[in-house]
Amino acid sequence: MPSDVALERRRQILDAAVRVFSRQGFHSTRVSDIADEADVAYGLVYHYFPSKDQVLDELFTERWSLLLTAIEEADRSELEPREKLGAVAGFIIESYRYDPDLMKVIIVEVTRAANSFGRTHLDQIDAAFRLIEKIITEGQASGAFTPAVDPYFASMSFYGVIEQLLTGWIFGLLPTGEAEFESAGDRVVAMVCDGLDSD
Repeated sequence: MPSDVALERRRQILDAAVRVFSRQGFHSTRVSDIADEADVAYGLVYHYFPSKDQVLDELFTERWSLLLTAIEEADRSELEPREKLGAVAGFIIESYRYDPDLMKVIIVEVTRAANSFGRTHLDQIDAAFRLIEKIITEGQASGAFTPAVDPYFASMSFYGVIEQLLTGWIFGLLPTGEAEFESAGDRVVAMVCDGLDSD
């Protein structure tokens, strides 16, 4: 079992990598950049991580596993289907509020990187879509949602709206502030569930 010092060093390196990846982009980052940011020896990074790819892999896996757990917990709750989607949206938005650099790295360097990390982690990404699909399917069965929309497509659309919202914040295209953060989840759910229907 790793010692407390080893765990602290790993965390120090991971946190530094988030800052560098967010600032420079994954492909422009060298292991030496991560070492400099973490204020550790170059070789120490390699002691814990064989490559910068492994660093990004761990950052994604850590955060994505929390998302999967959050979706499962929402699904097991007694909430109505729409409220369950709101809980999922709320978790992702809170993740951005808590660590915007990490969420930027996950979106830009993993979930949208179709030819590299996105493809490597496709099963994990799809697992989230399938869990959201389950909530939507149950909502359709209960009459809360229309059965006219394929639930997997609806799931991907739901996540896509959230990801685009975060992208708008990341690149300064949408306003940020407590009011925007607080209302974002409800707005996402309303957009997906109500769409642009004038009724």
